[in-house]
Amino acid sequence: MSDSPLPEVARIARDLIRIDTSNHGGGRSEGEREAAEYVGAHLESLGLEPEYYEPLPRRTNVMARVPGRDPRRPALVVHGHLDVVPAVAEEWSVDPFAGVVRDGMLWGRGAVDMKNMDAMILTAVADLLRAGEQPERDLILAFFADEENGGVEGSGLVVRDRPEWFAGATEAISEVGGYSITVDDHRAYLLQVGEKALMWLRLVAKGRAGHGSRYHEENAITRLAEAVLAIGRTRWPIRLTPTTRALLQGLGELSGRPVDDPDALAAAAGPAEAFLRSTFRTTANPTVLQAGYKHNVIPATAEALVDVRVIPGTEDDVLARLQEIVGDDIEIQTVVRDIGMETPFSGKLVDAMVAALGRHDPGVPVIPYLLGAGTDNKALASLGITGYGFAPLRLPADLDFTGMFHGVDERVPLESLEFGRRVLADLLRSC
Repeated sequence: MSDSPLPEVARIARDLIRIDTSNHGGGRSEGEREAAEYVGAHLESLGLEPEYYEPLPRRTNVMARVPGRDPRRPALVVHGHLDVVPAVAEEWSVDPFAGVVRDGMLWGRGAVDMKNMDAMILTAVADLLRAGEQPERDLILAFFADEENGGVEGSGLVVRDRPEWFAGATEAISEVGGYSITVDDHRAYLLQVGEKALMWLRLVAKGRAGHGSRYHEENAITRLAEAVLAIGRTRWPIRLTPTTRALLQGLGELSGRPVDDPDALAAAAGPAEAFLRSTFRTTANPTVLQAGYKHNVIPATAEALVDVRVIPGTEDDVLARLQEIVGDDIEIQTVVRDIGMETPFSGKLVDAMVAALGRHDPGVPVIPYLLGAGTDNKALASLGITGYGFAPLRLPADLDFTGMFHGVDERVPLESLEFGRRVLADLLRSC
């Protein structure tokens, strides 16, 4: 463990990790104002004028605009989120909010999702401004609250109430893309050009309350458990899109394997296998159970939360199928529903991202993919802004980077942070 001087990008990421911004959902969060003020102070130190928007107490968002060389060109939004999911400290090998540096890596909640990228944005822009340079076009730097709750109290309110922040912007970059995977000993980078749709659902089972000692055929918990089990064990079919077909083509070219078995091809990507397999199909995972209040009382209702990520354009079909799976006795309530997106792997910005990676890691292919999760790009899409995932990181082949999203012992190599800062600064100069 070390507190020796760190590269600026790692120091800023460490400082942000040390601000506990746990988002517990349902409007309960910590530290977002403090993190936004930290970011704002850094932006001010670069001569920028940050603006804050706090639509709800302590749910703070911050933005600053960097003038570009060509004001006639549409602006580019470069954004991140400052909240993180909670961490159970007892499950970690380090304090998740201490920003520990060990084994050449920065450890802590947010090291992967996404305080690493927040730090890369701040230092990449600093590289330009301290050198007296300007980006090619205006940059809109935005840091949102509440992304880990679907952006309902963060980017969703910002685009509704502060659309002028994004005036003139047509494109955006943020998480989750630009990082490397290793396919049969060959490195490649994944560039995110789409996201699955989001549906957070609540299952409600009703029965008859009674004494826990009774013979009881109308037990709400039993009904709920059967529904949860049925959803959890459903194997959703593969449903490819133009992006996932292009992903398979790229993986096939790297590995020399046929593209007609997506799951087998994803297995060639080692630790990234599960992340890639989720892009080929809808996923529906029960995540929370709520029922009962005493050991000897059978409750009248029981509830479960289910996180459903859907191939874009199939949302209504998936809802109907879920109702078939759980049966008519289970009510399905929609808590949050958000769009899916898919953008062609082409255009000047895509070319610029590919070229920036190529200048810093020559000869390594860049492959498009569809993110199985979601980002604040969904909110920006309501303003007509096309979003991509580009948080460039060159990673060790054996590091299960994708498995650490919302996982235990999040960590990122210091060398990867430095690589990302350099690539991102290069992109912002030229795109």
